[in-house]
Amino acid sequence: MHALMDFLTTDYGLMSLGVIAFIFVMGGYIGWFVKKHVAEDTAAHDKLVREGRA
Repeated sequence: MHALMDFLTTDYGLMSLGVIAFIFVMGGYIGWFVKKHVAEDTAAHDKLVREGRA
Protein backbone atom coordinates (compact mmCIF):
# COMPACT_ATOMS: atom_id res chain seq x y z
CA MET A 1 0.00 0.00 0.00
CA HIS A 2 2.91 2.32 0.72
CA ALA A 3 4.24 1.77 -2.80
CA LEU A 4 0.88 2.81 -4.27
CA MET A 5 0.84 5.96 -2.13
CA ASP A 6 4.37 6.81 -3.28
CA PHE A 7 3.35 6.15 -6.88
CA LEU A 8 0.42 8.56 -6.71
CA THR A 9 1.82 11.30 -4.46
CA THR A 10 5.55 11.74 -5.05
CA ASP A 11 7.24 13.53 -7.89
CA TYR A 12 9.05 10.41 -9.13
CA GLY A 13 5.83 8.38 -8.87
CA LEU A 14 3.84 10.89 -10.86
CA MET A 15 6.63 11.10 -13.44
CA SER A 16 6.54 7.31 -13.76
CA LEU A 17 2.76 7.40 -14.17
CA GLY A 18 3.13 10.06 -16.85
CA VAL A 19 5.71 8.00 -18.74
CA ILE A 20 3.57 4.86 -18.56
CA ALA A 21 0.53 6.77 -19.84
CA PHE A 22 2.63 8.32 -22.62
CA ILE A 23 3.86 4.88 -23.71
CA PHE A 24 0.28 3.59 -23.96
CA VAL A 25 -0.88 6.66 -25.90
CA MET A 26 2.06 6.49 -28.31
CA GLY A 27 1.54 2.75 -28.77
CA GLY A 28 -2.09 3.36 -29.68
CA TYR A 29 -1.15 6.16 -32.07
CA ILE A 30 1.54 4.12 -33.80
CA GLY A 31 -0.86 1.18 -34.14
CA TRP A 32 -3.54 3.43 -35.65
CA PHE A 33 -1.00 5.10 -37.99
CA VAL A 34 0.38 1.80 -39.27
CA LYS A 35 -3.10 0.30 -39.72
CA LYS A 36 -4.23 3.37 -41.68
CA HIS A 37 -1.23 3.34 -44.01
CA VAL A 38 -1.36 -0.41 -44.57
CA ALA A 39 -5.02 -0.08 -45.56
CA GLU A 40 -4.24 2.80 -47.95
CA ASP A 41 -1.33 0.93 -49.56
CA THR A 42 -3.39 -2.25 -49.86
CA ALA A 43 -6.22 -0.34 -51.54
CA ALA A 44 -3.78 1.32 -53.95
CA HIS A 45 -2.19 -2.03 -54.79
CA ASP A 46 -5.58 -3.69 -55.32
CA LYS A 47 -6.55 -0.87 -57.68
CA LEU A 48 -3.38 -1.39 -59.70
CA VAL A 49 -4.02 -5.14 -59.84
CA ARG A 50 -7.59 -4.58 -61.08
CA GLU A 51 -6.25 -2.24 -63.77
CA GLY A 52 -3.64 -4.83 -64.78
CA ARG A 53 -0.65 -2.61 -64.06
CA ALA A 54 0.86 -4.57 -61.20
